Amino acid sequence: MKNENMKNLLGLRNLKKDYIEEIFKITSYYKKKIENKICVEKILDGKSVINLFFESSTRTQTSFELSEKMLGMNVVNFSKGSSSMNKGESLLDTLKTIESMKFDFLVVRHQVPGVPYLIEKYSSSKIINAGDGTNEHPTQGLLDIYTLKEEFGELKNLNVCIMGNISHSRVAKSNIFGLKQFDANISVCGPIPFIPRDIEGLGVNVMLDTNEAVKKSDALILLRVQMEREAGTMLSSLSEYNRHYGITMDRIKSNPEIKILHPGPMNINVEIDYETSVMQNSMVLRQVTNGLAVKCALFKIMNESKVK
Repeated sequence: MKNENMKNLLGLRNLKKDYIEEIFKITSYYKKKIENKICVEKILDGKSVINLFFESSTRTQTSFELSEKMLGMNVVNFSKGSSSMNKGESLLDTLKTIESMKFDFLVVRHQVPGVPYLIEKYSSSKIINAGDGTNEHPTQGLLDIYTLKEEFGELKNLNVCIMGNISHSRVAKSNIFGLKQFDANISVCGPIPFIPRDIEGLGVNVMLDTNEAVKKSDALILLRVQMEREAGTMLSSLSEYNRHYGITMDRIKSNPEIKILHPGPMNINVEIDYETSVMQNSMVLRQVTNGLAVKCALFKIMNESKVK
């Protein structure tokens, strides 16, 4: 990979395998540092970054801020609730104001798909998409794929099932785009209203039976029911969803070696029960650590980019 070709990370749809592998190589370097609590070189000392989070976040925003500070950056956290947008300032005027402050990096999460691409048109900063509506969540996709690669080694022909609220999930799309680069076998499983009609056009298989999905998969990536995106209106009840699609200790008896991932936050006793979420097969907390390492790697690579 040539670092000069990676100014922004807006999605995984067009990110090639060699780019992803280079990110993972550097991620492994930072993962060792983080696990052993070894100080990371402040290679971005003096650089500035603003975290533009228009949506609530715990894992993504916290790991971005921590990685930025570990690398030595001057960090500003933007809050829509305390900004001039509450006084009627438009998104575009807000972006123009931020651009005038000459940040080196912008990290953006927004509830509307495509906002990071809009920002790209008005900003000279390097941009990372931290999730845009139902479009993509590339850093989550990268950390999920890295976790699978770390666990299984080889991703080719690995059977991965993304289960749950596919229609509303930016995580699902980024995982599909990224895993396809590694020739994994990808399936989706969930209630029919949660499965996009054209999903098979992305090269994935559709399964409607949870027990079949568990038996035939090496790993499950579970997605929560996104009530804030009106997903709940598509279900008769959350308990009914749990009965048919919830991953429980009893359900995984048919495949006791299966690995379980979840981007969080988890809806306990909806898509997963508590015992399953904390068992040895669960990769959930490892994903969080890997997410921090992935973000350090991205900042390093993008900082070295020569694209203007």
